Amino acid sequence: MGEMIDKVKGATNEAVGKMKQQSSNPATRDKGAAQEIKGKAQKVSGSIKGALGDDI
Repeated sequence: MGEMIDKVKGATNEAVGKMKQQSSNPATRDKGAAQEIKGKAQKVSGSIKGALGDDI
C-alpha cells in the first residue's frame, strides 16, 4: 500500500511544482522546481517499495 501512496503523493507534488514554476514570482518558481524534484523522488521511492516490499 505504501508504494501507491508514495506514487500518488509524488505525482501530486510534481504537478503542483510544475504549476508553481509558471508563476511570475521568482521565489515561487524556485519552490516549484524544488517541489517537482521532491515529487520525482517520491515516485522513485514508491517504485522501490513496490519492487522490494513496503518493509524498507
